[in-house]
Amino acid sequence: MGENIRLAFEEIGAHKLRSFLTMLGVIIGIASIIAIVSTIKGTNEQIVQNLIGAGNNNVTISLRQGEGDYFMDMGVPAGVSQVTDRQKEEILELPDVVNATFYNSRTYADSITAGINNLGGGSVYGVDSRYLSTCGYSVYAGRGFIDDDFRTAHKVVLLDESAVGTLFPSGGAIGATIEIRREPFIVVGLIRRDKGSSPVINSFSDYITYHQDNYGMVLMPDTCWSIVYMFDEPQNCVIQASSTNAMSSMGRKVEELMNRSVSGASNEISYKAEDLLEKARNQQELSASTNNMLVWIASIALFVGGIGVMNIMLVSVTERTAEIGLKKALGARKRRIMFQFLAEAAVLTSLGGIIGVLAGIGLSQVISKMSDIPVAVSIPASVLAVAFSMLIGLIFGILPSYRAANMDPIEALRRE
Repeated sequence: MGENIRLAFEEIGAHKLRSFLTMLGVIIGIASIIAIVSTIKGTNEQIVQNLIGAGNNNVTISLRQGEGDYFMDMGVPAGVSQVTDRQKEEILELPDVVNATFYNSRTYADSITAGINNLGGGSVYGVDSRYLSTCGYSVYAGRGFIDDDFRTAHKVVLLDESAVGTLFPSGGAIGATIEIRREPFIVVGLIRRDKGSSPVINSFSDYITYHQDNYGMVLMPDTCWSIVYMFDEPQNCVIQASSTNAMSSMGRKVEELMNRSVSGASNEISYKAEDLLEKARNQQELSASTNNMLVWIASIALFVGGIGVMNIMLVSVTERTAEIGLKKALGARKRRIMFQFLAEAAVLTSLGGIIGVLAGIGLSQVISKMSDIPVAVSIPASVLAVAFSMLIGLIFGILPSYRAANMDPIEALRRE
């Protein structure tokens, strides 16, 4: 086999231009496939990051009525009690749950003011001590909540950047007082979402998913919640899964645990996990179905390239008639001659595959820079592409190899 490969390289080196033109169809086909696959992979990774946030892996389990959210402004639903401390412990003990937080909330909350400024459409949350770490927030000014804030129901709040910009456009938020439904709260800290936990908004659908964050958010200790809103409101939950793949399964398990607190509730009220991973998969399937069609179209170039290889190998067999006749006259077996020409076809297309992979990687980077489409090079796809190009050479090299192996040595020498 080593001798056959050496002879193949010698023959390719002796006809460099012809060999390159022969490989061109394979190069174009492989380059197109690698570029498309890199775009598919990059787009899929971007979809997951857009919906979930890089490395965050959060799943929200909230009280729902049918397919929509249940709004506590309607009152505490009958048959739904608060999640017990034991249930919370069981959730935190789940093997793939890294962290979990329980909170109350009002979206599009009214009457959040600081002087003449009003946070219209903002959200207010009553959170526990694990909320910031679970949801990927950090304090960038002032301080976070401390144990005394929860133990004594200290009326303090944290504001995100949107809320600060609306309520305190001139600065000076730390230590200032805001009112929530006419109850005064002191601003003790400012928070922002960690860069790795922030979802990326690239489309209108992403905006619809995350638009609430744009209006501003106010956090208070959960022990202060009943000062402003109702007593004994059921809490929602956010968990942080150990991996993206564990999100769906952990969401379902937490959903089951929390639904122990739902008994005899009417109007289809229950806790449900928001399966962002499933949404990401659905979008990935939609994206991949279109791109897979492009892969099949690009494969036509490989087929054409294979025909070109077969054609040039047939020409090579004709040109080397005397060589083949001499080898057969000296006792070379059919198998030896057939393997020599098969090796030459395989080496030719393998070189085309390697060049095509490198060209495809370069092409994908050009596409990314020109159209702002994310790309990610797939190493398995690159290796598979080279292997497939070799297979193309073997398949389309069979006919020329068979013809060479079955030449009559006397006729071959006489023709020369």
